[in-house]
Amino acid sequence: MGTAWVFPGQGSQKQGMAEGVLQDDLAQERFAQASELLGRDLLAICGGAADGPGHDLNDTRNSQPALFVLESVLLDRCRQQGRQADLLAGHSLGELAALYGAGCFDFRAGLALVKQRSELMAAAGGGAMTAVMGFVRAELETAVAAQQDVVIANDNSNGQVVLSGTATALRQVCSAVRCKRSVPLAVSGAFHSPLMKEPAARFAQILDTVPFADAAVPVVSNATACNSTSGSTLKANLAQQMVSGVRWRETMDHLASQGIDAVVEIGPGAVLSGLLKRSLPHVRLRQVNAIADLADLAG
Repeated sequence: MGTAWVFPGQGSQKQGMAEGVLQDDLAQERFAQASELLGRDLLAICGGAADGPGHDLNDTRNSQPALFVLESVLLDRCRQQGRQADLLAGHSLGELAALYGAGCFDFRAGLALVKQRSELMAAAGGGAMTAVMGFVRAELETAVAAQQDVVIANDNSNGQVVLSGTATALRQVCSAVRCKRSVPLAVSGAFHSPLMKEPAARFAQILDTVPFADAAVPVVSNATACNSTSGSTLKANLAQQMVSGVRWRETMDHLASQGIDAVVEIGPGAVLSGLLKRSLPHVRLRQVNAIADLADLAG
């Protein structure tokens, strides 16, 4: 019996997502810090009030810092109410929020890492990503294995994955696999794939300069789908994440194997809750999208 807190990643951002924390002084302080670091008004971008180039919330350079700030605020407010988790996990960008929540680094260090990560990913050229739903896994894995330039980047559940690779190879895989739906994603590169080797290497160099404390709460890494409290292990796994993918299906299985029977999704929306509901139907689910949600949070 235990509780896990999980943190969504890029794709969960939506205009107005910060409205539920606007009156919170910690949120105002952290959004101001992020705006100063980025050189643009991140809170205005979240609210759709900022115009001009570089002010789109869906721009990787904005969505990742915005998600990290919002999730860090909601996480800290959860803890200040005396709530705690037995395991932490995050999907892609959400893994940095989980590592922050575990005490591996402070907010300023985490925000700087997210800024650098988002800029590296936004600048990654070449490649594409496609979401595939409703497939036969063996057939999909065979088709992917036959193409050198495609990998399963986000293994989200038994019936939902995101493929990453060259545009040509992605088209060939999708044409060879029977599925209910395939949707090309509006991204700048082939995230979570070997095509991210160069930005991943640069991010690893940045990580080398940042001290990681051992985690106070075990964190499940995307790259391994296993939990650890070792700061050095968690740092190495984060460095690997950009090229190795997000093993979320296995992460959910790992939560079950660790006796987790309640999961709180901290951040905008309920994407991870939807995946958990279908994969682990007996787990109790809660979402904390705003400060007001804390009043109804159980466990």
